[in-house]
Amino acid sequence: MSSTELQGLYQQVILDHARERHGFGLAAAADAQSHQLNPTCGDEITLQLHLDEVTGVITSLGWEGHGCAISQASASLLSDLVPGLPVAGLTERIDAFRVAMRSKGTIEPDEELLGDAVVLGGTSRYIARVKCAMLAWVAAEEAVLQLTER
Repeated sequence: MSSTELQGLYQQVILDHARERHGFGLAAAADAQSHQLNPTCGDEITLQLHLDEVTGVITSLGWEGHGCAISQASASLLSDLVPGLPVAGLTERIDAFRVAMRSKGTIEPDEELLGDAVVLGGTSRYIARVKCAMLAWVAAEEAVLQLTER
């Protein structure tokens, strides 16, 4: 598959996740919750983490928000990645995603760690889009801090 075909496939995955948002919806109660706003473009998200207290494994990630296709797809992709991870596993993935997003396109995201979220790697070349892609991940990072401070 050529790089142009692969890029087109990645764009289609982003659009699909923006339309069919996985993990969309908030619960009445959550173990941790974060609200984030990108003042540059107005993208906004509220994200919740649900934790199995016995095992320390995240059972689900729910979110609601609005914004561009990149921010919505990023939250959707993150919600697919998180269930079943220990808190430290989520932190590792947030860190890896941040490194890829700050690389300005010089680092390919690690598919083993990030799963389908690697499709967002191309956004790292556009500084204005990095904040959109990072919004849900920053919210997840803040929610993890709440879990670890308990």
